[in-house]
Amino acid sequence: MDRRKLNTTNHKRMYAILLQAAAGSNTSMIYNVLLWIGIIGIFYFFMIRPQQKKQKDQKSFVDNLKKGDNVVTIGGLHGKIVSVDATTVTLEVDRGVKMTFEKTSISREASVTPATDEKK
Repeated sequence: MDRRKLNTTNHKRMYAILLQAAAGSNTSMIYNVLLWIGIIGIFYFFMIRPQQKKQKDQKSFVDNLKKGDNVVTIGGLHGKIVSVDATTVTLEVDRGVKMTFEKTSISREASVTPATDEKK
């Protein structure tokens, strides 16, 4: 078959398929649009929004670090803050052992009292 004739035939077939799809009711198209809007809304409220809130809380925590706080780094190192600079924090991890970390590497505040098992 000639290449032009083949392309024309393919275009006619695609056009016919599109016409058949368009011949259906518009309500099904509206339901499809509403379905996608619902999926995107659920995705936003269950995935994106909580992650943004978590990032905002973490940024607030890092910005409010102060000397004397017990913290845990993202690597799991526990320490007490000795000094806070613009972008770094110095932790005392043992008596006389001080290490400097980026503020962003501080994961969370360490609990002051560890959980204890109840005796029966």
